[in-house]
Parts: sequence; structure tokens; C-alpha cells
Amino acid sequence: MRLTLFDLDHTLLNGDTDELWCRFLMDHRLLDRDTFAPRNEAMARDYRSGVVGTEAFCNFYIGTLAGRRAEDWLDLRTRFIDTLIRPRLWPGAAALVTRHRDAGDTLVLTTATNRFLSEPAAALLGIDDLIATECEFDAAGVFSGRCRGTPNMREGKLQHLHAWLAKRATTLADRDSTLYSDSINDLPLLCAVNHAVAVNPDAALRAEAQRRGWPVLVLE
Repeated sequence: MRLTLFDLDHTLLNGDTDELWCRFLMDHRLLDRDTFAPRNEAMARDYRSGVVGTEAFCNFYIGTLAGRRAEDWLDLRTRFIDTLIRPRLWPGAAALVTRHRDAGDTLVLTTATNRFLSEPAAALLGIDDLIATECEFDAAGVFSGRCRGTPNMREGKLQHLHAWLAKRATTLADRDSTLYSDSINDLPLLCAVNHAVAVNPDAALRAEAQRRGWPVLVLE
């Protein structure tokens, strides 16, 4: 009955998937660096400080997919995963995931990153269950550039976890639950689980972990 939840960016991954995706697109001249790079840096800064709204944040990055179908992006996504994501997964992350899998835990990757970009990372980590921000598509199957429903971010992570558990006829109260996360943005979910672990925490989460007596883990 143990449930172990992992955040992705800056927790199991040395970096942020959305920021790295934007860098990849700029390197391949699919985004104009002069105009987009400052916006990307500002969005990342606002996220770390917790001042950006969840829909604005997620739509900003999902907007980079707009105008194409998922299949149109697949070759580029594969190159992105192989060159920028696979090498940045912390070596200690695989060992951490394996330890919980070998213990018989139910493993879930829960991330604000959209499903299209986070699904391959979950596969690399060997985590079958993924809760992510969902992308909206138009009637022709083209990315609209917006998220569908509530982003899987801040309070949304807790909301989506409750919904995920309800589909499995269980609740968070039924499980001995653990969450590994780096970010103060995950505070609602960290407070809801039985065991909160701050991994490579940002300054705000480090202070919160110290105040609450949560363990701090450094993955290198």
C-alpha cells in the first residue's frame, strides 16, 4: 500500500524540462533566441519565486508546441530526450527509484511539465504512472498551445493525485505516502503526504524543511 511520488525537474533531473526544451528549439532555430530567451529566463525566475500563475506558466511552455500535431514533433522530441534529458538524469535518481520499486511501492511521477515532454522521462526512469499537465488539442489533433484542465502544479498536483487515486478506488488516507520534491511550489502536496523529502531543495523549501523537520536529500 506504499505510494511513492517523485517530482521531475530539479529533483530527479538536473535542470528543468521546459527550459531545456526551449533551449533545444532555439538551438535548432525553431524559436528566435533574441526575442524568446529573455521571456524564458523571466518565466523561469518567476516560477522559482512562486509569483507566476499556474495557467500562465504552463501555457507559456505548451505554446512552443502550438501549430503541430504530436506526431510532427516526435523526431525532434527523441533528439531532445537523447541529447538534453537522458544525460541530465541524476545518477542517484535511478538508484532511488529502483529502491522504492524493489520495495514494492507504487511509483508515480508527478510534474508540472506537460505530458508530451515528460512521458519519455518517465519511461527512462522506469516509472509507469505519470501525472502531468495535459495539453489541449483542436479538432484536427493539433496542439492549441494551451493546457487542458487544471495544470498539475501547486494545489493542482494534490487535486490531480486525489483524482488519480479515486480512479483506483483508493484515497491518500489509505496509503503510506512519500513525496520527493525540490520546490516550494509543491508545498500543498508535501504537506498532504505522510513523508515529505526535500531533494536538492530551493531556498524556500530548504527553510520549510528545516522548520518542519523534513529530511533533505542531495542527489548528485
